Amino acid sequence: MSAREHVWHRYLRSCTIHIGLLVLLVSYFGGFRSALAQTAAPQTATPQTATPQRAADKNPAEMSSHDTPATFKAKVNLVLVPVVVRDSQGRPMGTLRQEDFQVFDKGKPQVITKFAIEKAGDQAAEEKQQTSAVAPGERPAEKSASPAMPERYVAYVFDDVHLTFGDLAQVRDATDRHLASLEAVDRAAIFSTSGQTNLDFTDDHDKLHQTLLRLQPRPISRSQVRDCPDISYYMADMIQNRSDSQALDAATLEAMACMNLDPTQRPMAEQAAKAVAQRVLSNGEHETRVSLGVFKDAVRRISAMPGPRNVVLLSPGFFAPNDLLVFKTDVIERAIHSNVIISALDARGLYTISPGGDASQTSPFALTAGLKAGYQTESALVEGDVLAELAEGTGGAFFHNSNDLDAGLKRVATTPEYYYVLGFSPQNLKLDGSFHKLKVTLKDTAKLNLQARRGYYAPRHIADPEEMAKQEIEDAVFSREELHDIPVELHTQFFKLSDENARVAVLARVDLKQMRYHKADGRNKNNLTVVSALFDRNGNYITASEKIIEMRLRDETLENKQRSAITVRTSFDVKPGSYVVRLVVRDTEGQQMAAQNGAVEIP
Repeated sequence: MSAREHVWHRYLRSCTIHIGLLVLLVSYFGGFRSALAQTAAPQTATPQTATPQRAADKNPAEMSSHDTPATFKAKVNLVLVPVVVRDSQGRPMGTLRQEDFQVFDKGKPQVITKFAIEKAGDQAAEEKQQTSAVAPGERPAEKSASPAMPERYVAYVFDDVHLTFGDLAQVRDATDRHLASLEAVDRAAIFSTSGQTNLDFTDDHDKLHQTLLRLQPRPISRSQVRDCPDISYYMADMIQNRSDSQALDAATLEAMACMNLDPTQRPMAEQAAKAVAQRVLSNGEHETRVSLGVFKDAVRRISAMPGPRNVVLLSPGFFAPNDLLVFKTDVIERAIHSNVIISALDARGLYTISPGGDASQTSPFALTAGLKAGYQTESALVEGDVLAELAEGTGGAFFHNSNDLDAGLKRVATTPEYYYVLGFSPQNLKLDGSFHKLKVTLKDTAKLNLQARRGYYAPRHIADPEEMAKQEIEDAVFSREELHDIPVELHTQFFKLSDENARVAVLARVDLKQMRYHKADGRNKNNLTVVSALFDRNGNYITASEKIIEMRLRDETLENKQRSAITVRTSFDVKPGSYVVRLVVRDTEGQQMAAQNGAVEIP
């Protein structure tokens, strides 16, 4: 279970509210879990009853209340494809329309059913401080100042499992210089693939500096002692998985030389070469799995932060054989659905391939040096491909083959000013887990460069619509993007209960005019899910409350109700400080959503 799914299932409180002639009854259940470590202590959410903006005569026959699981509808098998389009000067373009794009799945044209233009900075929170009526028995709410809240999150993931000391030292120092200019609205985190050097999101420059100083190479399986024969992970895959006779010959010849065997003992040398290849392959696969797993965990962690989110991979790259490609695709899928951009910087800088291996570790076996040089070149290229595909597949940047690491960090830590999200539902999709190659083109490609996702794996089972709908709401809660499919007004206020305790009230006024209803049993039916979530000043999740409003309205009730609105109120007991409020509203029949941001400063 992912970190954010833990968040969703531990603290989430919800209620079923039945509306009968504008009379609503409330009950609560369930909760979010905290997102990984360093989550603030849970605050108490005080349930409040949703109240109609206009009252009507009560009719007991329409009133009932019971706990039920939420039932959602969602579109399934929607493939999302982030696309960045740049002009001849390398500047992102944001003026294209849906009809300008073409998407091909395994060479077959697809109908684009979802189209969105994302602009950097549009997801910043609007700090709304509107005062609403005070509930009976409570003191008037105090008006708060607008706090300076985080607007951007960047997670820096150092691949200390694969980085050499020299490369790590250079990229570490460049990152230290880069983070020195961290702005007040930025939050940065540092993670390592070894898991031994981590710092959660913060704006504390000294903590970031000290954490960077603790970074060092931490290979998991590789030894500093040269094997006999000396075989790379890429060569081991060619020998064991692809039956490459030339690679086996090179390894066998080197084994004969380092084991001092004569030509009659070639079978012994070949067996030794295969044994080393199997061990190197197993160790390499383990390190690749660990690195991709940490990349996915970093995406999960940053997904729990509200607002624009970037993951920056700092790595020399690594080889991922075919049987591990699905793990790479999992990282891309997780990032796309969480609206996270992955960028990568090749920490090798400007590098060349020395025949026989690293110049600092010259091979003593000249006979095999030439044979192995080709595999070293191929390995270096495919190692960078992993980083390139992770970046291209999520709308990020890939900086490589340059020693200007300062410029590279500036580029990869910056969200593209514009990028597009295209969505399509594959027709007659076979649930076989096969890879589908994607191609995105422009109808007019004059002087434009296009970067897009390369492909996806077909699912092996049909996705559950209810779970997908819950995921949509969860994604919206941990986003900063504002949605306006349903007219919603967000009001926040706070009450000082004492010098050390306060209560934040979140009021959602929902206008029902544009909602759809399903007519059944003489009633107009629809469900509203209203989620109010609270985050601290660094964007760390604190607590949330979900309310499910089930509407079973008669025609005359609906006619009156469409000229008014309902207000859903939720309160959270908190300590004084700065908080970000996130409100998400979704309806079942129309599958429409609204999402708004607020901020509260409690002195």
